[in-house]
Amino acid sequence: MSVKFEKDTIQQTSGVAGAQGVGMMRGGKHELADEIGVALTGGKGNVGQPGYLAAYLKQLQTNPLRTKMLTSGTLSALQEILASWIAKDRAKNGTYFTARVPKMAVYGAFISAPLGHVLISILQKVFAGRTSLKAKILQIIASNLIIAPIQNSVYLVSMAIIAGAKTIHQVHATWKAGFMPVMKVSWITSPLALAFAQKFLPEHTWVPFFNVIAFFIGTYVNSVTKKKRLAALRKRYQDENRGAGRPDEGYGGPKY
Repeated sequence: MSVKFEKDTIQQTSGVAGAQGVGMMRGGKHELADEIGVALTGGKGNVGQPGYLAAYLKQLQTNPLRTKMLTSGTLSALQEILASWIAKDRAKNGTYFTARVPKMAVYGAFISAPLGHVLISILQKVFAGRTSLKAKILQIIASNLIIAPIQNSVYLVSMAIIAGAKTIHQVHATWKAGFMPVMKVSWITSPLALAFAQKFLPEHTWVPFFNVIAFFIGTYVNSVTKKKRLAALRKRYQDENRGAGRPDEGYGGPKY
């Protein structure tokens, strides 16, 4: 009887402790989610204290170009680090912070962001006040046939220079090889992204929204490119080692 009583007591105690543990874990998750929500939006209990998201949107309205430059530069650098991590492409010091990271940050801040700011502003001014379905479709077509080719061409030329291209021929070869594949991706994603922006987003948030879309697409393309380059380097290294280990047969067989 005493043994049974002890077992029942242990089971009841462990059951209560387990329930409390689960409750604490759930409570911890909810608290973390609440803290993130408050940080982003300010929360109901912090009336008059805007969160990070509200502060960011305010900066987009008051300092649009500077905010877009900081956003694009940060995302471009993170894209390079994340793509290197996915592809396992390390620098000589063993980290994923390669020499391309600061170059990508410069490209994002001083080339991509100003270009996108100007082109999207022109597109919005041309179609300002036109909310019909026909106008929205024309805006999507103009974006894909005019703006996307310009942005993608600048991107490919910049990537060629960052990768070490030193002649016009090398830059042109990079642009020629990558233009149509990049355009095909743009023609699939750009209409969906622009239609979403037309429906749900204020115009001053379009460029950062497109930057986020480009971040995910660019990370995927960049990581795939890095994997192919690393595979080619490994194959060349193996071929060179295999060739170095092969006897020099010449014309008359091995020479000793």
